[in-house]
Formats: sequence, C-alpha cells, structure tokens
Amino acid sequence: MGRRRFLGAAAAAGAAAAAATGCDSSAERNGHPARPSRRADAARRAEEAERSRPGSADWRIRSVGPPGAIEGYTDRVSVLPDEEVGLHVSTTAPAFRVSAYRIGWYGGAQARLVWRSRRVEGRKQGPPVFLDATRTVRADWDRSLRIRARNWPEGAYLLRLDASNGHQRYVPLIVRSRQARGRTLLMHAPATWQAYNTWGGYSLYQGRDGAYGSRSLAVSFDRPYAADGAEKFLVYERALVVLAERLGLPLAYTTGVDVHLRPAVLKGATAALSLGHDEYWTPQQRRYVTRARDDGTNLAFLGANTCFRRIRLEPGPGGAPARTVVCYKTAYRDDPYLVNHRDLATTDFRQPPAPDPESSLTGVLYEGYPTDAPYVVLDSGHWLFAGTGVDDGDSFDHLVGVEYDRVTPGDPTPAPLRIIAHSPLVCRGRHSHSDSAYYTVASGAGVFASGTMRWVEALMAGTRENGRDHGMDARTRAFVTRTTENLLRAFAAGPAGRDKPRPEDNVRSVYRASTPA
Repeated sequence: MGRRRFLGAAAAAGAAAAAATGCDSSAERNGHPARPSRRADAARRAEEAERSRPGSADWRIRSVGPPGAIEGYTDRVSVLPDEEVGLHVSTTAPAFRVSAYRIGWYGGAQARLVWRSRRVEGRKQGPPVFLDATRTVRADWDRSLRIRARNWPEGAYLLRLDASNGHQRYVPLIVRSRQARGRTLLMHAPATWQAYNTWGGYSLYQGRDGAYGSRSLAVSFDRPYAADGAEKFLVYERALVVLAERLGLPLAYTTGVDVHLRPAVLKGATAALSLGHDEYWTPQQRRYVTRARDDGTNLAFLGANTCFRRIRLEPGPGGAPARTVVCYKTAYRDDPYLVNHRDLATTDFRQPPAPDPESSLTGVLYEGYPTDAPYVVLDSGHWLFAGTGVDDGDSFDHLVGVEYDRVTPGDPTPAPLRIIAHSPLVCRGRHSHSDSAYYTVASGAGVFASGTMRWVEALMAGTRENGRDHGMDARTRAFVTRTTENLLRAFAAGPAGRDKPRPEDNVRSVYRASTPA
C-alpha cells in the first residue's frame, strides 16, 4: 500500500482499530520454547478477562466548578491490589462520592468503573501548611475515607470525586504490579506531576508571585493536583496506556517513585516504558533502570526532557516514605543535605558537582523549550517505521515540541546509535534539530527515544481528546500509532537486539551534514 493511501486509511480507522495480541517473551529463551508457569497463565487469563469487560463511557469530568468546589489527594501514589489507601477530600458541597475508573481500551470506552463509594459527608477542610525553609505547601487534611483496592486489577486509575453540587475532580492512583517478569512495564511519573503542580500557589518552578526565585525547593504529595486533578497523566500518559491495553500485551504497572523504592519490579521485564513527560528521577531510579537495560530489558523514552532533574525523595508527615520531592536546582548549594552528601546535589543530572548527562541512558540530550516544528523522517527503512508507508524526508507538522531532545556528538552516548528522524527547528532564535534515536547494548536490549514531548499526545491527534493537539492531525496520529505499535510488539517479544537488525551508527554523518547548532 502506498504511503499516502496507508496514512489516510489508518487515520480513518483511528482508535477503532482491532485488538491484536503481542508476543510474550516468556515463551522463548535462548531460542527454545519455554512453558509458561501456572501463575503466568493465570495472570494472562485474568488480563484477558479484564480487557473483555464492558467499559464505562461516563468516566470523563463534566464540570470542574470553581476553585475548591471539590479536590483531594491520596496518602500513597500507588498500592498493590487489595491494599488500602487513604483519601483526603475537601469540598464545599454537603456530600460526595468516589468512583474508581481503570484506564484501558474496553472496546473504545477507554475506562471501566471498578468501584464506587457510598455517600460520604463533605466538608471544607482547613488552609494549607506552609514550610518556610523550603517553601513547601502541604494540605495536611484529615482523612475522609479509606479505600481498599479489593479485587482491583493492576493498572492506572482515576478516582473521580463527584460532589453533590455536580462538580468533579480527579485523583490519580496506580495499582502497581509486584513483579513484571515477561511483561512490559509502564513507569508512570508522579514526581514530575508533582514538580509542576501549582496547588497552593507553589511548584518547583514558581512561587505565589509567579517568580522562579520564590519557587518551592521541595514539593509534597500531601496536596491535591491543580486544575482537574490529573492533567499531566491525561496529557502525557493515558493515551499510551489505552494503546498498550488495546494491543493485548502482557502489561505491568509501576511509578518512578516505586522503582526507587522497589527496584525488584524491573527484574525480568521485557520492556520498561517512560512516558510523555518524565523529567524528575532519583539517581537510584536511574541506576536501577540502567541495570535492567544491561540485563536485557528494552527501554523506550516516549517523550523528551526525560531523566533531566536529579531529585531526592524524603518522608512526609508522620514519616511516610517518599512523600516529598526535593530539587533545589540552581540553588543546590543552599541544600543542607549537600554538606555531607557532595555527590547528591539536587540539580540537573548533567551539572556539577557530579555531572552525569542523561544521554548515556536515553541516547539523546534535552536541549530546549519552547519549539514547534515538523517531525522529519530520516531512515524510512528502519523497522520501527514498517507499515507506515513513509519515505525519507516525509514530515508531520507540529509533532516536535514543546520540549525536544537531540543527539549531541561529544556527550556520553551509547554506540552504535542510529538517528531515524532528524527534524530541523528553531528554539528561542537558535537553529537546531530534534532526533529520534535507537541503540542496542550487549544484553540485546533495544533503547528508543522519541526526542519530542508530543509523541504520546500525538496518539490522540485529531480526536478532540486533548484539545487542539497543537495542530497535529489524524495523519500524524496514524503514523505515530503504527510506529508505537511496532515498538511495543517488538519490545514485548524480548531483547530487540536479538531479533531486529543491529543499528548502524550514523551520528557523525548526520551531524556533519546538518546546520551547526
């Protein structure tokens, strides 16, 4: 099928494409079929049963209402199935209910109602606590109810708060997997959600006056997320969850915070996916993910600006672990922790006193913001683009943005590394490029980086699920969807370097021919 004919047909099909079953890496080791364990068989049957259930089309919020109408937060970013989580809610309404929706394909509904609470008495809770030393805002509200995730399947959830006055908010929650052996692991990014969260007037970017100098130096999970309560998840993560579930792949779920606390979840995973905006990592999370790559776990970085900020996780009220994200950034010298831990400065990974650029893991380096540019295919014959019908030089408007990464010759970068898309752009008057890149390591693991923050957003382009999608259209959605399907299926089958062609390094030739940055 010709390139334009394919893209037109795929765009028309859109999200209604039929489900397809991916390969399970546990079925083959060292070229010999392996018999799946009874536990793996049972887990696979449970996944299939869950995906065949009818969805709930009413999961979306209809009315956010005025500030403070209803909002809440959980006392844990994730739970295992059957564990309890506390929910802290403030509302001006007399009462509210909570509905737990699991995100997935569900025949196109994209979510399923798993649980709904009784009617809970509502009340307006007190003003937030402000910690002067780090300009940290905490709600510190009383717990409104406990929720047990009884019989909740692993997955990404939105708890929807429905006030009796008709207003609603989300509270995101991950029901995480204890282990991911033989499965594709989705790593959600609550540390980044929290870094940008302006609830209470402060984030890691600005204070109440909007200035960088008055920003928080540490932010707390013990407060609601601003706006609808789940903006970063909805924009940068949800569409990838829906696609992966539609493909029928064996999936596991966790968060970057949980990888830091419980790295065993990575053991035996066929792939680990970093989603659309995953900027804030601890050194421990980075070390564990790198080790997983070197043990044969494929990695995909489906965004830009990934693993850029080095953070520290500290306890919250009562000593609850990992409830505070610490990142002093340019003020790292003011961090009292640094006196006895010189190599743990909470600044950019690439910066002194312990520079360690993210490109040694991702293959690309974050360069700038903001930009808006076409995505330009360089190597149309690469297996990732199979079936898309693209030719070298084909472009997709607005797919590069709003932040971007590029390959940077001279910085630590795995080799051989193949640039498969090389997109000219202008950022703050500077001419440069965004790169999609792929490499493999000795374990056979393949690593892909999209080089643009809009990759996951593009899975919704032209559907009105995500506003105007920066002007991206259905043709772009078709291209990104097929490329991502190729990636997910290949990575689910085991170390990609064993089955797919070894990448031929083209960095020197590409950048010798490029306009100097």
